[in-house]
Amino acid sequence: MPVLPTTSAPTLRQQFVPTLRLALPLVFAELGWMSMGVVDTIMVGRLPNSAVAIGATGLGQSLYHCIAIFGGGLLLGMDTFVAQAYGREDIHDARRTFMNGVLLACLLTPPLMLIVLSWPALMQIFRISPELVGPMTPFLRALNWGTLPLLVYFALRRYLQAVNVVHPIMFALVSANIVNAVGDWLLIYGHLGFPAMGIAGSGWSTCIARVYMALVLLITFSWVESKRKVASWERWVRIDFGRVLELLRLGLPAAAQILLEIGAFAVATAMCARLGTIPLSGHEIAINCAALTFMVPLGVSSAAAVRVGQELGRGDAAGARRAGWSAILLGVGFMTCSGLFFVSANRFIARAFSPDPNVVRVGATLLLVAAAFQMFDGLQVVATGALRGTGDTRTPMLANLVAYWFIGLPMGYLLGFKLRWGALGVWIGLCVGLMIIGSALLLAWHRRLGPRFVYR
Repeated sequence: MPVLPTTSAPTLRQQFVPTLRLALPLVFAELGWMSMGVVDTIMVGRLPNSAVAIGATGLGQSLYHCIAIFGGGLLLGMDTFVAQAYGREDIHDARRTFMNGVLLACLLTPPLMLIVLSWPALMQIFRISPELVGPMTPFLRALNWGTLPLLVYFALRRYLQAVNVVHPIMFALVSANIVNAVGDWLLIYGHLGFPAMGIAGSGWSTCIARVYMALVLLITFSWVESKRKVASWERWVRIDFGRVLELLRLGLPAAAQILLEIGAFAVATAMCARLGTIPLSGHEIAINCAALTFMVPLGVSSAAAVRVGQELGRGDAAGARRAGWSAILLGVGFMTCSGLFFVSANRFIARAFSPDPNVVRVGATLLLVAAAFQMFDGLQVVATGALRGTGDTRTPMLANLVAYWFIGLPMGYLLGFKLRWGALGVWIGLCVGLMIIGSALLLAWHRRLGPRFVYR
């Protein structure tokens, strides 16, 4: 594993403050994004047929988010272009990227919505129970109407965080949870004269919350840009398909990397489901805990992309290197602490999810495996952001493809089914995959800003 570059400790520590200042609001934003789905699940869980309501909502959320997150991933190239333009004080180029990012969001919306509309028919082909597909369908249609505001929100967020405006992003996500919870209460159960729509009401509530998120960031964007002492927008509002193609050149590998990662854990979930309800329940405990801790380095990753891009825009490759290393150390430090917590409290955590001693036993065991890969999970996601700041989105995609799909998942299947290690074997495969990805991306980052690196 490569070591830190020859940078003095005080110099590196000086980078922690600006990185944290940018990262902490983004961490809360990521937690707010995650909690919205949790609130929906809790609210529909109080409907008469709780198991069907939770199952249909969870299935619909999973299917929709696969498509929505892929669409958001296609906009990740904005991190690179806007941050680098802002670093070299070229606000006109940053605006040009934003306007064409919004154009890309609009162009993506119709095909993504069509794919979402096809999910119920595909679920029937795959023989998913009609008991789930029936109530899921109106829920999914309601969610689908929020696709355009969600993608516009993604574009606005990428621009604002790249120009160091992050607190409104945190406010939008946190307050959107309140909007969503109130909407759930009104539309699921029919309070205050609203129709009782069941789980479809949850979909409409989430859709309204996403419109709200986009409006909050649009107002913020208008206020921020009105303060700039530069030429008016009219000179720079123009369609530039060249910039759209550049965004796709960076966004496609980034979106593919996200799908590869999500897909790997989805396949692991399917493997555990084949092993039975107890292994699946233990898997769900561990995966929920790992997903929660992952939100912190995910926010740090966004900050890393912005800070590295801005330093490169200023022509300071050494500053970009320090910014990237500081973010990596913060991400790894937090995940090391979370791993130690998993080790010391694994049974306590598992008991919080279930009183069943068999489920607790499996969940506690898998939390130990999760503890082993926490550091590498933080390492890989923050290094992915740092590399994106330099314009490299292909390396993380290739690392995920090889480590998960050619090594980790086959190993998990071999250990879990052929050697009969069960869910533990599946998770060891995931752990090995994450260790490979984290080590590979650390090496890629170490080499990325070497003597041969040329900023364009």
